[in-house]
Amino acid sequence: MRQSYRIIPIYTSDVSGVCSALYELGGMVVMHDPSGCNSTYNTHDEIRWYDQDSLIFISGLTEIDAVMGNDEKILSDIKEAAREFHPKFIALVSSPIPFMNGTDFPALAKVLEIETGIPSFAVPTNGMHDYVYGAGIAFEEIAKRFVIEKEARGNYAKRTVNLLGITPLDFGPISKVEELKKNLEQYGWKIISTWAMGDTLEDLSNAGNAEVNLVVSSVGLRAARALKEKYGTPYVIGTPYKEYAERISEALEKRIRLPALEDREKENLQGTGNSEKIITLIGEPVTTTSLAALIEKEYHYKTKVLCPLEETDGLIGSQDLKVCGEEEMEEALKDAQIVVADPLYRPICPAECEFYERAHIAFSGRMFLKNK
Repeated sequence: MRQSYRIIPIYTSDVSGVCSALYELGGMVVMHDPSGCNSTYNTHDEIRWYDQDSLIFISGLTEIDAVMGNDEKILSDIKEAAREFHPKFIALVSSPIPFMNGTDFPALAKVLEIETGIPSFAVPTNGMHDYVYGAGIAFEEIAKRFVIEKEARGNYAKRTVNLLGITPLDFGPISKVEELKKNLEQYGWKIISTWAMGDTLEDLSNAGNAEVNLVVSSVGLRAARALKEKYGTPYVIGTPYKEYAERISEALEKRIRLPALEDREKENLQGTGNSEKIITLIGEPVTTTSLAALIEKEYHYKTKVLCPLEETDGLIGSQDLKVCGEEEMEEALKDAQIVVADPLYRPICPAECEFYERAHIAFSGRMFLKNK
């Protein structure tokens, strides 16, 4: 019960993370789950739902189907939808019920690919992980299956980069993504592909032609590792906020010149604050530690990041803390002086602390979208 939540919400689940990552790529994502979970996804986690079409389907799992393991029904429904919509790929994601029943999703994906001729894969979700896990594996599958190297490495255009790990769950509307791209472009970088807002699957397939990758959130880390293994493409971790873009650009240049360096640049990018007050930031590790580094550099405050998400290895500093559950988060905040976090964290912060709102769609959904 120490990990139960009574005041604050939990973060977006792995299933929604997959749907968000693949939303704009022309594929068909099928959640194997009772019907209500699709409406939960599109009304809470997906801000593009009313403006942009995507093939996000729910299997409509019934109790009898779950008990009897009626795989033929979901296969038949998917094949019928595929014949009608001609998706570029089919992605299968699992909710807790078929996970507990032991549904063999990789086998179902293989059957679908053989019988439809459409690339199909399963993302091993179970509804018990957060969005970074689901979206990260989805991007990793895209990197492994669809990215092709069209040019010899010696012919690559100079100062080319992919931005990996961009979804509305962390960055909000497309206007925010355009800002990040402009922040890098002003230092002479050409963006090959953005994973995955504003680009198509064809754009992403050219990602192997970039000189270097930039992991702008932890969602993109698995794809960066896959592309490094596939093509040897080095990567840097950090979010190119406007005042921080120059240091990101320098790190990208350094990585191209010295590709054998360690893959993580966060420690080198982070400044050191000298103020007596400490600013505590809560959120996704890459975007939040990048913001912390910017605050230290520009305003000379000391910072501390509290990360409530699962995947933090190599992404947070020694002064930062991975936090699991509401009770642990409340304990970590008990002496906080200045807090930067989603507004829904305010009730568990000390009453006397200074609180600055930084809305996070993966935490509070659409509630504070106007603040993005």
